Amino acid sequence: MLSLRDASALPRCYNPQTVVPVTEKELQLGQLEKLLASRSLHGSESLCKLLRYLANCSLEHPGSSPKEYQIATELFGRQQDFDPHVDSMVRVQAGRLRTKLSEYYATEGAEDPIQVEIPKGTYALTFHSRPTAAAKSTSQTASKTSEAARSKEEPRPRWIAVLLPAAIVMTAVLSVFADRELTKGFASGSTVAMPAEPPAVFRVFWRGFLTGPQEPWVIFSNATFVGRPDTGMRYYNLARDGRTNTFDHYTGVGEVLAVHALDKVFSSLRQDVRVKRGSLFSLDDAKNNDLIFIGSPSENLALLEIPSTQEFVFKQVASGPRAGNMEILNVHPQSGEPKLFLATPSEQPLTEEYSVIALVKGLDPAHSELILAGTTTIGTQAAVEYVCQQNSLQELLLRLSVSSSGELKPFEAVIRVKVVKGVPVGSELVALRKGPA
Repeated sequence: MLSLRDASALPRCYNPQTVVPVTEKELQLGQLEKLLASRSLHGSESLCKLLRYLANCSLEHPGSSPKEYQIATELFGRQQDFDPHVDSMVRVQAGRLRTKLSEYYATEGAEDPIQVEIPKGTYALTFHSRPTAAAKSTSQTASKTSEAARSKEEPRPRWIAVLLPAAIVMTAVLSVFADRELTKGFASGSTVAMPAEPPAVFRVFWRGFLTGPQEPWVIFSNATFVGRPDTGMRYYNLARDGRTNTFDHYTGVGEVLAVHALDKVFSSLRQDVRVKRGSLFSLDDAKNNDLIFIGSPSENLALLEIPSTQEFVFKQVASGPRAGNMEILNVHPQSGEPKLFLATPSEQPLTEEYSVIALVKGLDPAHSELILAGTTTIGTQAAVEYVCQQNSLQELLLRLSVSSSGELKPFEAVIRVKVVKGVPVGSELVALRKGPA
C-alpha cells in the first residue's frame, strides 16, 4: 500500500505520454506533498505532522474519522488519561491547519486541481476536484457568448440606457463627497487615525518589525476562567479546580485597547500584523516570526515557554495581605530603585500601576520579541500606549542613546502609570536596562 512517505517518488502531474496513468490516490498523495512543501506550512512542524497523520488515516480508512483522543495520544504523545474537555490542544491545532489550508488555496495553490479540506466537526481529511484554468476559461467564454446572444435577442430597455450613466455619475459624486468628508474629519482631529506619514521616531523604534519576510504577530493574553458568563466567572486555579471545564476566550479591556493602538501604528507604517490570542500560540510560531506580546505571563502563558525578561520579572505575591497580586521583581536594583514594583492594593481603587516594556531576542535570534505588560490590564494598556506615542518614544530612545539612523538593541524598562477612574492618564520611565546586542 502506498503511504504518504512514498509520495515523493510520484510524478507531480499526469503526463499523457507516460505508459502507466497516474491513479487518483497517487494524485492525492502528490497534492499532499505539495502542501507539505508549501510556503503556507513552512516551519510549522506540528501542523505538517498533523496533516500527514490525518492523510494516512483518510487514505487507509476511507470514510472514517480519527477521534480527538486518538490523535492526542498517538500523534502528540498525550498520556492515557487525556481529557479533551480539559485540554483543547487537538482542536486548536486542527483549527490552525484549516486556516493554513485556506491560505494555501487562496494564494500559491489557487490553480491546484485537487483541494484538501478538514470539514469542521470532524478530523477526516477530504479531497475535492477543482476545475482547471482551461475549464474555467471555457466556462467563462460560454457564459459571455450566451450573454451576448441574449443581448441581441432582447434589446436593452431605454430606461436602463438612460439611468445607468446617471447612476454611475451619482456614485462618483457620492464617492467624492465621502472622501472630502473623511478628509475634513482627519484635518479637524475628529478621528483617532494617525497621520498618513508617521513621525520619524516611529520608524526608528519599529524598524525591526517592518523588514521581515512575514508580518509581525501580536499575541494578546487571555486568561483561563472557570464558571459561566451568565452565572459568574473567576480565574482558573489548577490545584483547586482540577478538570473543571474552563473558558479561555475572554481578555481584559486594556488588551483590547492595546491591540487597537498597535493596529493604528502599523497601519500608518503600512505594515500588516497578525493578531492571535495567547492560548492558540505555539512554539512553531515563536521560531518563525517577530512577536509582540500584550499582557503579563500570569495571563499570557506563552511567555513562560520562550525567552522573556531577565531584569524585571513578573511574579505573584505568595503570602501576606497582597497574596495573589502580581508584582515586578527588580532583579538588580540600582541606586534609588525599589526591589519590587507593586500597583495599588486590589481592595482599593487603582491609582498607581507599573508596566514592563522590553525588547528581547527570540528563540531564533534572527527574530525579536517585544513584551508590553502591566501587573493589571490597565498597566498593559499603558505600556502599549507608551510605545505608540511620539513624546514617550522620543524619551525612551533618548535614554537608550539611539539616534534617528541608529539601531534599537535589546532593553528592558519599567514605567510608573498614573490611573484615574480606570484610565491610564500618565506614564513615567522609572527604570531602564540595556541588554546584550
